[in-house]
Amino acid sequence: MSKTVLTGDRPTGHLHLGHYIGSLKNRVALQDEYNCFIMIADVQALSDNFDNPEKVRANVVEVCKDYLAVGINPEKCTIFIQSLIPELFELTVYYLNLVSVSRLERNPTVKAELQQKSFSESVTAGFLTYPVSQAADITAFKAQLVPVGEDQLPVIEVSNEIVRRFNRVYKTDILLEAEAMLGNVGRLVGIDGKAKASKSLNNAIFMSDPSDVLKQKVYSMYTDPNHVKMSDPGMVEGNVVFAYLDAFYEDKEELVSLKAQYRKGGLGDTTLKSLLNGTLQNLLDPIREKRESISGATVLDILANGSKKARKIAQQTLLEVREAIGLIDIAQ
Repeated sequence: MSKTVLTGDRPTGHLHLGHYIGSLKNRVALQDEYNCFIMIADVQALSDNFDNPEKVRANVVEVCKDYLAVGINPEKCTIFIQSLIPELFELTVYYLNLVSVSRLERNPTVKAELQQKSFSESVTAGFLTYPVSQAADITAFKAQLVPVGEDQLPVIEVSNEIVRRFNRVYKTDILLEAEAMLGNVGRLVGIDGKAKASKSLNNAIFMSDPSDVLKQKVYSMYTDPNHVKMSDPGMVEGNVVFAYLDAFYEDKEELVSLKAQYRKGGLGDTTLKSLLNGTLQNLLDPIREKRESISGATVLDILANGSKKARKIAQQTLLEVREAIGLIDIAQ
């Protein structure tokens, strides 16, 4: 039997190239080997968008369109909406009893996001405890593999701690620990060169960006500020154009040569940006075309069917959890 994989995204905007190279491309390959569940995490998105639910709701369909456009097949993957699986939230309540507030506050992922979003004493309980919610998502489907970026490893660690404590306290083995599956490519830097590509920082190239918008973003990318003239030696390290070429340009031997030429002098930024623009346009053209052909009605059908299937599995896990705890079930 193939292993179960759980992955997903927060619907706070269209998905960008960082998502593509970091996870979406891998999901297309995984769907032929594993039992894949892909969650659109709308409830988790509300943890820091509670005052703008329309933003979250409006992007549920858009994120699913991105999935379908890159080649994720709903006949091979179960794509579902988090808020349509109420069993996840009951599991979260039980798991909250198995982890301390101080443990959540020490979580490096949570601490980094608190700093990025400039939260202080105003942080909500929902945001602080989202790793517990993620533990519910993972365990509800008994996922053994969770594709994540390196920054999310502490969240997987918390989930596994909860699993171990639950099984120990209630003398069972029904919950499974999950293994993080890291991609081959690190986090994609933003076009401004200041941080990772992010929807919230508005420094990303989105897969749905029209060709003219894509070109404008490429030509605005941060390079070496001291590389004023073509003849000037240039820095490759920290140069966003080279970071994107590393991720997306297929001719690696030519790229090595371009880097050497840039370091020596004699290669202009405009030439490099033209090369990158052509590379990304060729990558995104078929994705954008496929995306345009997908109707909202088709997406809603896929999400309804996927959520129905996902809920049946979560219901069975919740039943096992309730029985392990020893809760009364009057319905029986």
